[in-house]
Amino acid sequence: MTDAADGGVPALSARRYRWVDRITKLAGVALVAAGLDVGGSTLAGIALAALGVALGLATVFIPNDD
Repeated sequence: MTDAADGGVPALSARRYRWVDRITKLAGVALVAAGLDVGGSTLAGIALAALGVALGLATVFIPNDD
């Protein structure tokens, strides 16, 4: 699961990567929606939305085994 070429960064299999990617994207969308529900111009709403965006983009930095 680790690749020496990546400096020892853990890599996911293609199947597991797809599932992790789907779950993080859905959770990110849910957090953005919760932020809008709380109030898009409030500090809590902005924080929830920012957290949702970060979570939705989290899998971009995870290498996968093609």
